[in-house]
Amino acid sequence: MTTTTTEPAPAPDQEGTEASPDAAGRDERRRTAEALRELRRPIAWMTRTGVVLGAVGAVTNLMPFVGIAEIGRALLADGPMDRDRVVTAAVVVAVTLVVGWSCNGAALWITHLADGRLQADLRRRMVAKLGRVPLGWYSSTTSGQVRKAAQEDIDDLHHMIAHHDVELSGAIALPLAGLGYLVWTDWRLALLALATLPVYFTAYAFMMRGFAEKMVELDTAFGRVSAAVVEFVHGIGVVKVFGGTRRVHAGYREAVHAYGEQYVGWVRPVLKLEAYTSMALSVPVISVVGLAGGIWFTHEGWVTPADVLAEVLVAAVLPTTLLTLNQGLTAQRKAVAAAGRITALLDVPELPVADRPLRPNGNDVVLDAVEFGYDPGRPVLRNIDLTCRAGTVTALVGGSGAGKSTLAALVPRFHDVDSGTVRIGGTDVRDIAPEELYRHVGFVLQDVQLLHGTVADNLRLGRPDATHDELVAATTAARVHDRITRLPHGYDTVVGEGARFSGGEAQRLTIARALLADAPVLVLDEATAYADPESEAEIQDALSTLVRGRTVLVVAHRLSTITGADRIVVLDAGRVVEQGTHTELLAAEGRYARMWEAHRPAEALTEETDR
Repeated sequence: MTTTTTEPAPAPDQEGTEASPDAAGRDERRRTAEALRELRRPIAWMTRTGVVLGAVGAVTNLMPFVGIAEIGRALLADGPMDRDRVVTAAVVVAVTLVVGWSCNGAALWITHLADGRLQADLRRRMVAKLGRVPLGWYSSTTSGQVRKAAQEDIDDLHHMIAHHDVELSGAIALPLAGLGYLVWTDWRLALLALATLPVYFTAYAFMMRGFAEKMVELDTAFGRVSAAVVEFVHGIGVVKVFGGTRRVHAGYREAVHAYGEQYVGWVRPVLKLEAYTSMALSVPVISVVGLAGGIWFTHEGWVTPADVLAEVLVAAVLPTTLLTLNQGLTAQRKAVAAAGRITALLDVPELPVADRPLRPNGNDVVLDAVEFGYDPGRPVLRNIDLTCRAGTVTALVGGSGAGKSTLAALVPRFHDVDSGTVRIGGTDVRDIAPEELYRHVGFVLQDVQLLHGTVADNLRLGRPDATHDELVAATTAARVHDRITRLPHGYDTVVGEGARFSGGEAQRLTIARALLADAPVLVLDEATAYADPESEAEIQDALSTLVRGRTVLVVAHRLSTITGADRIVVLDAGRVVEQGTHTELLAAEGRYARMWEAHRPAEALTEETDR
């Protein structure tokens, strides 16, 4: 028996109290940044090479401005023009342009190659991971989450890997080299080149005050807009029937108006300020400031006119680096967040596989003292003991949340039990290799999954070598063959294009697929949920002729369909409260008998409605 102890909460003045939201945020950012570094580790040498080449390319791109300044000095110098000096400067300009373009091109080629390798590696790892996680993981994870990590998040890494590092190195190296050149020429020119930056940075700091809080408020307001849209779209039928279109649309209009007012109230003054302050980084303003200061410096005899020309040319380049840095920071934030989600997917615990897998010896299914819960300390199934003999039909019944589907999912090992064992043919399912287990256990779930392909391709998923006659036999047994023959191209019709099935028809296709796979154990989780009563009875009759040598576990929601089951197991709150045949359970006058009495009027009403 496990004893759980609860530690007393610390006093308010104690150290070690719960971490503040800011500290938690810093820890989360640190973890995601570390995740990004780990993802980039295999291609780190390539990005470093790209960074070095990018920095060299940026510095050499500065040389044409220096060359122009040198040509200016030669032209303005007293005496005859130094032709050799001018030609040398022109050659240096031409050579450095070629070198700069070559370095930048090589840097981007290497980082794009690194990005391609990283994307391919991550996608291979994701595919391998998705093939090794427990099948139950997909029940709690939406396809949108997987698609976002596998596509959108990897795409978010592209700019970070292929562009950001190279552009960032250039954005740092270029102004440093430019300022270094100006300091070498005259330190006052370097200060003059930076004269307009404090104006912009001060205004930028003012504009970013309370940015995080404003974004939270805007997100909240936009959430109300989204909620209003969802409410309107999802409830459009009911809204129109009861004449509430105007009222619901008014709620949407109010939410949009409130969001717009809030957004405009924050952005309008910021845009005005940014419009004025961004002039401080415009080339005309920088040039005017540089020329005005240069005139003063020349008058004082500190610099020459050629030096002023060099300052104006170099200073005009600096604002472009600020824009690159800002874009790089945005890309880095997106990449860090994407890396966190990718790492979370790659860190999903895998289904343990035995070092020496065993094979089942028979088709009995036995659950021995099984306990299971999705969350620690919150069991869904408690002390389950159940034996399903080969060639018999066992039905699981009970109220909503009783644990029927959870119990059935343990047989194909969608999850591993917390304690106890699930055995097939005397072998613990944890000791059976997954591919062997799925050949031994077929299952049909509530959620129908048909792939984009022909009907025949969908049926052959579990048995690619099945013949056409075998397809027909399986679909006939599942009472869906006639429907397929009415399709434009029969079994060769593509699902989603020429073939569109109702819920019941799609469910019968998946049943036919499971039957075609010919697994000796079948798990049917509400397999007839979408079938009409007539089709449901036909499917049950077909299944009853196919259970010889098989173990069939059925999760049923309509009691009338499992009255002929060899054993009916009644679950309540995760426990087996009754089991026996239909007749035995009625005679016991327990929970099943009460469920049957409640079921009969509803069944009679359904049959009357169907007539």
